[in-house]
Amino acid sequence: MTARDPGRSDRLLRALMREPVDMTPVWLMRQAGRYLPEYRALRAQAGSFMALCQTPELACEATLQPVRRFPLDAAILFSDILTIPDAMGLGLSFSEGEGPRFARPIRDAHDVAALKVPDPGAQLRYVPETVRQARHALDGACPLIGFSGSPWTLATYMVEGQGSSTFRRIKGLLFDDPKTLARLLDVLVAAVGAYLNAQVEAGAQALMLFDTWGGSLAPAHFLRYSRDPMAEVVARLLRHREGRAVPVVIFTKGGGGSLEALADTGCDALGLDWMTSLAAARARVGDRVALQGNLDPLALYAPPERLRAEVAAVLADFGAGPGHVFNLGHGVLPDVDPEQVALCVEAVHAQGRAR
Repeated sequence: MTARDPGRSDRLLRALMREPVDMTPVWLMRQAGRYLPEYRALRAQAGSFMALCQTPELACEATLQPVRRFPLDAAILFSDILTIPDAMGLGLSFSEGEGPRFARPIRDAHDVAALKVPDPGAQLRYVPETVRQARHALDGACPLIGFSGSPWTLATYMVEGQGSSTFRRIKGLLFDDPKTLARLLDVLVAAVGAYLNAQVEAGAQALMLFDTWGGSLAPAHFLRYSRDPMAEVVARLLRHREGRAVPVVIFTKGGGGSLEALADTGCDALGLDWMTSLAAARARVGDRVALQGNLDPLALYAPPERLRAEVAAVLADFGAGPGHVFNLGHGVLPDVDPEQVALCVEAVHAQGRAR
């Protein structure tokens, strides 16, 4: 770990609950990843990405690597959003340069009927075990965030069989057989709720739902098939543990047009991509939720002074008062210089005092 900062132990949790903090907290999506040389060495040691995710000792180490290197205000569990469908028997694999693929994608009502909600203590036990190990190793230095993919995002991967630019299969199911899609989402609501609660019971202190593909939906479909299932997940979650709240963050990529609807889910904070102004978002949702974001990830390639200026612009866009967690509008890219991440974190802490 970096030198212990007393505020770091709960700065993130306070900001997510819109409580005053001494400075704006910062963590970064994909802060554990290929841009770190120590991660690349660990990945080589594991032999495959799935082996890295499914070996708690190694996944714990990946979780800790960025918070050792940088004074980030949170660690996030190292895992993948597709662990739930993998545990359902769909045969997940990762191909270099091609992303995730399922050997047995969902194609019809019969496939949906065969799905079972995985037991987090059995098929997914490596995830809560990683949480336990990481929480113990952090020893209070900073909070640990647990996460899952949203029901819609998981359904999209499960039906498409891989990532997609057209979403032809999942939207085909939406238009041709909405009852089967609804049943699939019901199963995933139960699975995601149980999975996240297992992470809280193992020691996660905040939770995040990654709604990667929610922005692909028309507004009415977004409410029915993405927002509503997330609200059902939130209603199932353990929201208080160890004497304090367990904040829940929802991040819908491309969801800037639906912030009010997302705030209605019962979450504590909304993550924003870089295409939505923090000031405009704050005007729309008021004090209902905290906001997380939203530096353009490509700003990490900028010259140092320009990067500092971009950080300052994000802080100014949010303005004064509590309820802001600094983050990127999406994840750290694999060829980013770690020194740029260090500069970004330092700039947030230097410029974001007494929020």
